[in-house]
Amino acid sequence: MYRTAAKRLLSQGVTSINVRSGRTRLLPNLRQITCSSRFSTSTVNPQSGPNQQVNNEAPNFTDSKTTSSSSAAEEARGARSHQRERPRVVEYREEQARVLEASLRHVAKNGWGEAAMIAGARDVGLSPSIIGSFPRKDAALVEFFMDDCLQRLIDRIDSGEDLKDLIPSQRISKLVRIRLEMQAPYISKWPQALSIQPLNVPTSFKQRAMLVDEIWHAVGDEASDIDWYVKRTILGGIYSTTEIYMLTDSSPDFCDTWRFLDDRVRDAFDLKKTFQEATYLAEAVGAGMGSSLQGFVSKVFKR
Repeated sequence: MYRTAAKRLLSQGVTSINVRSGRTRLLPNLRQITCSSRFSTSTVNPQSGPNQQVNNEAPNFTDSKTTSSSSAAEEARGARSHQRERPRVVEYREEQARVLEASLRHVAKNGWGEAAMIAGARDVGLSPSIIGSFPRKDAALVEFFMDDCLQRLIDRIDSGEDLKDLIPSQRISKLVRIRLEMQAPYISKWPQALSIQPLNVPTSFKQRAMLVDEIWHAVGDEASDIDWYVKRTILGGIYSTTEIYMLTDSSPDFCDTWRFLDDRVRDAFDLKKTFQEATYLAEAVGAGMGSSLQGFVSKVFKR
């Protein structure tokens, strides 16, 4: 199933809607881009795309406070100082959203399935029969949580407080950490959430793509061509690898996870980063989207 979806993405242009400008464009053929790049990587389905010109240069990761990316980040936050609300990947009726929001309080005890949703329905005074109205009830609670976390991250970005005086690599580490800390209260049940996400690959894929794109925009990224794809693929790999590492971390307040994250981000910003490292990070995206959890953890700790 995953291979079929990937082939469709690679063999066809992908239509992307830029939420900020409202424009629709056709992204370049991904098979041509990945084959012509010095990095043989998988790509995410982005929120907005780069220009269609292809170059074979290494992605430009710059980590200076005086770069245009830092200035662009400040300007972007200034232009978006008013509260923005990103359209949800999955839309629910008002009573369904109330049930899902209430259900999150029961995840730690009941997991991400129907038991938590039934408890949530009772909390808001609705019949548990409403669960049958969800189009994908097995994945509804996880998808709702992912959308909610993205909106909360956007709110933090727009406040501007978390990114003051940080260089680009620190901004990325900070934003990935903020997002992953939202999962901390549910960490004991997160392996179940990861196993649920592949039940609806297009939605999970889009949610991950929107997340990494939002982080790069917050950093002030103005990449085009192949850089745009490679940067988002590598950040997706960093996010997924850290997410899996977090599941094995027993250190206080996940401090080992945040050190692991900082190291991975520093590696990505090292212009001497090897082809092997880029490939490894790209494979991590696939692992985060539903490959064998046990197999991927094994791969992480072989390094």
